[in-house]
Amino acid sequence: MRTMTDANPEDPYLWLEDVPGEQALDWVRARNAETVADLTGGERFEATRARVREVLDADDRIPYPRRRGEFLYNFWQDAEHPRGLWRRTTMDRYRSGSPEWDVLLDVDALGEREGESWVWNGAAVRKPDYRLALVELSRGGADATVVREFDLDTREFVADGFTLPEAKTRVGWIDADTIYVGTDFGDGSLTTSGYARIVKRWRRGTPLAEAEVVFEGKPEDVTVYAHHDPTPGFERDFVGRYPDFFTSEEFLRTPAGDLARIEVPDDANTDVHREWLLITPRSDWTVEGTTYRSGSLLAADFDAYLAGGRDLAVLFEPDEHTSLRGYSWTANHLILTELSDVVTRLAVLTPGSDGWTRAELPGAPDLGSAQVIDTDPDHSDEYLLDVSGYLQPSTLLRGEVGGEVETLRQAPAFFDAEGLTVEQHFATSDDGTRVPYFVVAKPNVDGPTLLYGYGGFEVSLTPGYSGGLGRGWLAHGGTYVVANIRGGGEYGPAWHRAALRENRPRAYEDFAAVARDLVARGVSTHARLGMQGGSNGGLLAGVMLTRYPELFGAVVCQVPLLDLRRYHLLLAGASWMAEWGDPDEPADWAYLKEFSPYHNVHSGREYPPVFFVTSTRDDRVHPGHARKMAARMRELGHTPRYYENIEGGHGAAADNAQRAFMSAIVYEFLLSTLG
Repeated sequence: MRTMTDANPEDPYLWLEDVPGEQALDWVRARNAETVADLTGGERFEATRARVREVLDADDRIPYPRRRGEFLYNFWQDAEHPRGLWRRTTMDRYRSGSPEWDVLLDVDALGEREGESWVWNGAAVRKPDYRLALVELSRGGADATVVREFDLDTREFVADGFTLPEAKTRVGWIDADTIYVGTDFGDGSLTTSGYARIVKRWRRGTPLAEAEVVFEGKPEDVTVYAHHDPTPGFERDFVGRYPDFFTSEEFLRTPAGDLARIEVPDDANTDVHREWLLITPRSDWTVEGTTYRSGSLLAADFDAYLAGGRDLAVLFEPDEHTSLRGYSWTANHLILTELSDVVTRLAVLTPGSDGWTRAELPGAPDLGSAQVIDTDPDHSDEYLLDVSGYLQPSTLLRGEVGGEVETLRQAPAFFDAEGLTVEQHFATSDDGTRVPYFVVAKPNVDGPTLLYGYGGFEVSLTPGYSGGLGRGWLAHGGTYVVANIRGGGEYGPAWHRAALRENRPRAYEDFAAVARDLVARGVSTHARLGMQGGSNGGLLAGVMLTRYPELFGAVVCQVPLLDLRRYHLLLAGASWMAEWGDPDEPADWAYLKEFSPYHNVHSGREYPPVFFVTSTRDDRVHPGHARKMAARMRELGHTPRYYENIEGGHGAAADNAQRAFMSAIVYEFLLSTLG
């Protein structure tokens, strides 16, 4: 049995880390050709691709809006506009069901004119007149963007306006002639994670090199930031730094340039809205003799707190079943989105002279999810709510706190859900922890099972509708399972912290426990059980492949991290050391090497069929991880499948045609492998 660490202490596949290198791309093209020949062209693949594409391009999808002043803005992609339209309409027109849209920017036409493969990455529109925007466009879907100032009245980019070349950039408006910018200013201006280390105040008509430095971080920080709050009567400027992924320091910046730190624990999250300071501690926090639980939400008067007062109101306190998923301000209220055993519930809090009052907010479904997608905190108590479940197509609701709720849009059903059921079960992990998971299945149907997981960065996996999943998997008799393992945020920061760094194996034990429980319940057999994960979930997939190969009949490993010896040296990898550890520290490498997939694949062990999927344009998780793992397995006599999309960024696809192809090829692999 050979491993890389004992057979060759040097990495023989470093050349595959050269993303655009011809030798590496020749290898990629050869693997792509093999996979395309094996998995595409058949009737089932072509039908799946076409049916998923129909979902992605469907005209009756919900055009999710974002309110900016009197208009609702939306970014829309379909078959005629694969790269998309940035457009807007009014609420009255939106209510009509077939609104007239005012197109602001046609990304396809722009790309054709300029000879670029532009992908939309968002826009910062200046308040309060909403006339000017800082539009971000990426080449091929990368995280790095080009920033260009756009005039919404003329529908044109501003001549000699604010423009920044391709980089991982942060920008934000201060006033009509001034912005904050953090970007690649040259040598020493980026952190080791590849993000901005310096923030400047840039005035219109002046060279970027002459912009005023307002804040600097340390080279080893993840990034720095600055933003201006233009709320009338509460105009403020903030700057800050992220020493690592889960800690921060934030400062109020005075007009004179002085900095006053907001004194909270480094791992607490803060939010300032009008007179209020909200604090979410990620660890238990004792203040003046009172201990506030990790994952609580606390409120204080901002000015009083900055002056030293510590009068804190508890707005939410978690228990063993509940956590706070998020919150949204309206003009006069605070809407909380909570999870109770991974099922959404909503509440509205209202400040008053006697403190805060709490009431339920209607709209959350049973065994489903509800998400506040927009509010209008500068002008009203309006909120937009998206409600869905695994078998429940999305419904877009509009309400005003204390008033009636209206249905704005109802998404179509993209697959036949008759006979399908959704159940929640709990598996018992190795240390006795109960791990929830959802099962979407048609009882008494003998089909393959796909188990999905993530388990990192405090990300919660909640129920939601997917027409592509329904057509590509459930319609073929497949069972779909989602595991809410530790490392995620389903039960708050403590659930995440339980699988940090040296405790990362707890997440993998949880996932393995769910796999075993599925077999014990008769939902599946190991031979017909596949698993899928991407990004951090791609690392999960790699560990399942190398540590628990007997549990699965197929593994799909997408945009993964797999080489934990070098991940911190590749692209944004250094920003994730708080999650997994620093491989340059002997104590950290001692545990990382035990589950690093690239270092734990052997020549004498049997593995289930595996499919590695990544993107050349992924500038977040380096495609070298998947490339090297596939090459290493081939060297050891295994036969992994591999496909690398030349565009697409971390999402592995840049438009709906690519998304449909990537989905169909994955489902074809699973169906042909699991039967």
